[in-house]
Order: sequence, then C-alpha cells, then structure tokens
Amino acid sequence: MASPQVTEALAQVQSSADPASAFESLLANLKSISTPQTVSSDLRAIIDAVFSPSRLNVVAQRTILSRLIATVREFDNADLWVEVAEHALAAISTAAAGGAQGAATSTSGTFQEQAAALRELLADGHEANEDHVSAARALSEIPLDSSSRRVTPEDRVRVWVRIVRNYLEVDDTTAAETYLNKLKNVIYQVSDPALNLHFRLSQARIQDAKREFLAASQAYHDISLSPAITEDERLHTLSMAVKCAILAPAGPLRSRALGKLFKDERSPNLPEFGMLEKMFFDRLLAPDEVQKFAEGLAPHQLALTADGTTVLARAVVEHNLLGVSRLYSNIGFDALGLLLGLDAEKAEDTTAKMIEQGRLVGRIDQIDRIIWFEGGEASGEKGSGRAEVTVGKEMRRWDANVQSLAEEVENVTNALQREFPEFVAANLVV
Repeated sequence: MASPQVTEALAQVQSSADPASAFESLLANLKSISTPQTVSSDLRAIIDAVFSPSRLNVVAQRTILSRLIATVREFDNADLWVEVAEHALAAISTAAAGGAQGAATSTSGTFQEQAAALRELLADGHEANEDHVSAARALSEIPLDSSSRRVTPEDRVRVWVRIVRNYLEVDDTTAAETYLNKLKNVIYQVSDPALNLHFRLSQARIQDAKREFLAASQAYHDISLSPAITEDERLHTLSMAVKCAILAPAGPLRSRALGKLFKDERSPNLPEFGMLEKMFFDRLLAPDEVQKFAEGLAPHQLALTADGTTVLARAVVEHNLLGVSRLYSNIGFDALGLLLGLDAEKAEDTTAKMIEQGRLVGRIDQIDRIIWFEGGEASGEKGSGRAEVTVGKEMRRWDANVQSLAEEVENVTNALQREFPEFVAANLVV
C-alpha cells in the first residue's frame, strides 16, 4: 500500500495538465515524501500509474521509466532494486500483451531500452545479494540481437562477460562456457582492455575447472604479466598458474610450463615455490609437502577422478614416477609401488599409460616384472615413449662406463705426472 503522500501526489498527477512533467517532479521529490518502509510500495504504485489509462504517450512513458530507474538506484538498496525491477518488467509485459489501453498500448519492442535497463538493475540487485544464478538469468534476457535496438559489440561483450562471471561464481562451467563461446565470436571487435582482461580471465577459469591445466596455467601466467591489474592480483594469478602447472599431467609439456614459471623472478615470493622447485628439478615429493600444497587448492582441484583418486594425487604419482626414472635404470614393480605409495599392479598400469602417451621413455618386462627406463626426454607424442629392446645394450653400456672410468683414472695420473713428477716416480706402481 502506497503512503498517503504518494497517493495524494499521484491523484494530482492524474489531474495535471502536463502529467509527464508531474511524474518527473514526483520522482525528483520521492526521497522527501516517501519513507524506507513504504518506498517499495510507493514505486510500485508509480509504475502502475504510468501504465494505467491516461494521457501519457509512449515517448513520455519511456522517459518516466528511465527517470524511475535512475531514482531507484539512488536508494542503494539491493532488495528494492529487485522488487521494483520485477514489478516494472511485469507491467511492461502486460502493456506489450495489450493489457493497457489507449496511448499505453504498445508492441513488445516499444520499451526495449527500458526493459534492458531494468534487467541490468535486477541483475545488480541479485549480484549484491549473491544470487548469481538469478543475476545471470536476468542478464541473459536482455535483447542483444534486436533490429529495433542498437547494440554495439562492446555492449554484447559486457553483458556476456557478466553472465559468464556469475555462472563461474556458482561453478556452473557448462553454462559459463556457452556464453564464453559467444564471446569468442565478437571479442576481437572490442578494444576495451578491461573487457578483454575479463574475457581472458574467464577463459582461464573455465579451462581450470575443466582440468585443462596446461592451457589454464599459460592463460593465468599471461594475465599475471598484464599492467592493467594490481600487483596483488598479478601475484594471485601467478600463483594460480603455478598450481595449474603442478596439477597438469607429467610430461615434456608440463616441464616446459614449469620451467617458464620457475624462471619468473616473482615466483620465489609465492608459497607454492618449494613445490614448483622440486617439480622442476624432478625431485621426489614427500607426503607432508603434498598435504601442505593441497590446503591452498580450490574444491574443484581436489575433486575425485574416474579412478577414485584426486587430480593432485595423480599428478604427484606421475611426477614421482618421472623422478624415479631419473634415479634408476630399472626397477621392479613392487619396489616402484613402494616408492609411489601404490600397489605393484597400479604402479605398472601408471607406467604403461605414461609410456603409451609419450610422457615417459621406457619399456616393461612383464615376465621378470621389471621396468627399464631410458635416458632423455619424452616427446609427448602418443606411442613415442616405447623403447626398443636392443640385444647386448646393457653390456655395451657397462663397457662404456668401465671405459669412461679408466679414462678418468688415466687423466688424473697424467695430471699428477705434470704437477708432481717426483711423487709419481716414487709411488707409481706399474
């Protein structure tokens, strides 16, 4: 129920010779004649009066609606924004359907600009109340392809970016990706650095949520170098890049990503630097280090995979397997499982998978239950990790090691003869 003051003012508006100006005057003085308790009812009454049978033409209705939206924003009350926007949109819908008569009768396109502004007001209210799904739905109803309303690429991108960010707030990456794909078709037409930054950040967050960790790490690292964000935000995105690189599948591509991040002069200031350093140098990770790192991960980064393990656990196992390949030429299934914290069968399966995917070079002797590791880096190409069995290869390697040792001994002896000939003559036994 509207307050008596507003009810009386509306009666005066209806009898005024210039109702449009009277509505403008009422909205301008609304704060002085309304109260916080009645302002919602007062605004709804004004909206009803605007669309009631009167002498207002469509142009005047548009102007008054725009002024009303500006007036509502002045109250800085999210609940009020939602209530008034929903009521005004319902009134517009009724008018478009022919519920209003005379001058107020309109088509669905008559109030498009005002309806768009009301939906933005509605979305702002929902965002302030942290109802991100409702905010995204309100924004998605803004007409962006209508021929009766001029919409620039910046306008489209601004709305779609907000929709993506709202869906990401509730971890609905499927809906967010739908609008991100729309953004990809128009973002190249937009020069606004802020919108481009939001697009890149949204893309990185979706890649992160979809467990495309290498792509997400690269995107986060690029954003961390942008001068358009603050130093704290740059360090935060760099930290996200490090986390994604650590969670990525072990192999040559991840090694390159880790190398780029390790060489970044800002990395030593991050809490994740110890983990980054060990992974970059292929050192084995202890359980307590992994647990400490896990405390800083987001929930989706700790989600279970199809085999019942977490993304982090899988990344650590694969990394430690690479570390073992640097320390051992060969190792038994049981011993490898002990080092990786797995049973022998799981250790064999993990090794076979990495060899098949080209992320580890080696071969598996299932009869003797031994894994043979080959030196060098894997190429990352599927099937490239399988090493061929060469007859006498181990014996030739042994011979080469013995020859190398003998040459080193001879080099030391020659150096002693040059520096201390008398000592060598007295002590050398031939």
